[in-house]
Amino acid sequence: MDNLKKAWTIWFTGLHGSGKSTIAAGLAKVLKENNIQFVLLDGDELRKTLSSDLGYSLEDRNTHMKRVVDLCKTKTKEGLLCIACVASPTESSREYAKKKLEKVVVVYVRCPIDVCEKRDVKGHYKKARNKEEGFESFLGVSLKFEEPKNPNIVIESSKESVEESTQKVLDFLRQKKII
Repeated sequence: MDNLKKAWTIWFTGLHGSGKSTIAAGLAKVLKENNIQFVLLDGDELRKTLSSDLGYSLEDRNTHMKRVVDLCKTKTKEGLLCIACVASPTESSREYAKKKLEKVVVVYVRCPIDVCEKRDVKGHYKKARNKEEGFESFLGVSLKFEEPKNPNIVIESSKESVEESTQKVLDFLRQKKII
């Protein structure tokens, strides 16, 4: 398959703990098994390097998201399919990503906040509720997450298994001849 055909970005959006990274990892596993070249960009992991200078305020989140968009743009120009997991909490942030990336599939991983909190192994929600330094502004606690208006795919991660969610994304990508 032509690398330029695969030069799309699969943009996972949703609350912290919604399952973005888990579903993206499931997608990555299948792509690897099918010898499809890709790069997986996990927003939480990129915060340790690319955005280690940023916190969780809306302004910092938007700056982080723009950095990830730039990285996706570079990788897709190299002919790689890019999987990005970034909260991108506002419609304007997702529109920015769509405009800059052009060939993008938006996957909204919807999950109730109480389920996200139960899944939160890093303790971010607890830190946010306790207003710990660096967590005074946090999605789902003190910052609102705007649901995407027109995502290409909606995953109900509290109702679907990881396998079902991954398959839903794969089916869409195959139907649109992205993979």
